[in-house]
Order: sequence, then structure tokens, then C-alpha cells
Amino acid sequence: MKRVILLLVPIFISLTIFFSVTYFLNKDSGKGALQVTSVPESEVYLDGKLVGKTPLCIGAEQCEIQDMINTGNYAIKLVPLVTYQPYETRISISKLTLTAVDRTFRDQTSSSGSIISLTPISSKKDAELFVVSFPDKASVLLDNNHVGTTPLFLKNLTESDHDLQVTKEGYVDKFIKIRSALGYKLEAVVSLGVNPNLATASSDLENELEDEIKEATSSAKIVILNTPTGFLRVREDALISSLEIGRVFPGEAYDLLDEKDSWYKIQFKEVIGWVSAQYANKQ
Repeated sequence: MKRVILLLVPIFISLTIFFSVTYFLNKDSGKGALQVTSVPESEVYLDGKLVGKTPLCIGAEQCEIQDMINTGNYAIKLVPLVTYQPYETRISISKLTLTAVDRTFRDQTSSSGSIISLTPISSKKDAELFVVSFPDKASVLLDNNHVGTTPLFLKNLTESDHDLQVTKEGYVDKFIKIRSALGYKLEAVVSLGVNPNLATASSDLENELEDEIKEATSSAKIVILNTPTGFLRVREDALISSLEIGRVFPGEAYDLLDEKDSWYKIQFKEVIGWVSAQYANKQ
């Protein structure tokens, strides 16, 4: 009786996710679904409550757990069953759609993952794609064709399966199989892991670069730009997995204390935190 059967099959050999929209039998439901995969196996917490272990699926037809999740924003935390640093971020559950979280744990800089979600759009005859990466300015290939660099927004996609690849020099490529759907924007937040086979710079060089950055940013400011969400998260550390400690808004300006990779360090109220350089302009 369901028009589309949800398929979300992690293929760990190629680190690929297949993602598609699900239409639930109860069209009046105000709930959605969640699937979480990881390598290695991890415990999954939502708002501090243990909900299971990966691979975890809640609310979809093929899930062992059929109860759906109320729509809204949640803090999700993955705790690997071996010694790796836990991964923590925030996700949104939308009505009648699936949010998919995938994480491959290695050391802190080599870990990678993605968060895939669908949100309704006004046009029921269009399908959209929005790709954000950490670090930013990564190349995006759709069906093996280069379509731009992150952050990237595409309209007028065909309603079909697509191969999404996010790549940047010095990082391990991320491959995701997606299925676009008319009337929805598919959002992909992709974290790329540093390629462990590349030699790292010496400690002396890193310290020298840090000193140069601090000197250059001592009097600089950053201005918050427009974002898809209408705000920009301030994180405790310069990592997408770091704890959110506040939010800043477009047009606001802050003193720039430091910068590294694709992050700016700012004084935010009574705390110091990091914001993504994708949505901030240095002046």
C-alpha cells in the first residue's frame, strides 16, 4: 500500500549510502524516520537517551523498530564500541521523510561521514540538491559529471537515482548514492577525512603558520553571511562533530581571534567558539 519502499543500504567496502524518500501509509502522521550506520559498530543516543546500536533504523518499512520519530531537532551522539572519539551533532527529522546519518571512525582528522535529509519545497514538480562539505570548496560530481564546488545548490534534478561524489585534494573521496524526489530538497552534509597516506607538515612549520595567522587576524572581523537555516552554529571546537554552544545570525560582526582549515574563532557572548568559514566573510 506504500507508494515507495525505502531503501537505505550501507555498502561498507565502497563507503556508499543509498538514500531515498519514503511515503508512509499514514499521510497525516507528523513523524519521520531515522537510519544510522557506522564503522565500527556504535551506540546511538538521541537527546542523551540510548536508542540502539548501528546499524539502526527507526520508523521505516524494513526497520525492526516500527515506531516513527516526532519531527524536530535532536542531538545525536555515536559512541564507537572500540576506542575512538565519539561523534556528536544535531539533526532534523522532517515529516514523512528519512534522515540518514553515516560515520566512519578513524583518528580525529581521518574520520568521515555524511548526514542526508529531505525537506519539502514549494514546487511539487522540481527536485533540488544542496551539498555542504567540511572542509569547504570541495569538488562535487553528480553521475560522474563535475557540477561545482561546495557549498553547492542545484535545481531541476531528475527524479531518479544519482551517484554523488565529494572530493578534495588531501582528503579521502566520499561516495553517496542518492535518490532525488519531486517536491523535495535533498541536503547532504559531508565530512571528508584527511588522507592518512599523505605526509603531514612538520611541527615547526605548523607553529610558524599558526603565528602568521594569529598576527594577520589580530585586528580582523568576520561578518556572518546568509545560511540555508537562517543562522550559523557556534561550535566548541573547529569540527563539524563538535558540540554546538550557540548560534549567530546573518549580518552580525565579531572579532576574529584565530582561524584554521575552514573555521573562524570568535568571541561569542561570554564564550569563545568556532564558526564555519563557508558562511562568514573576513574583513
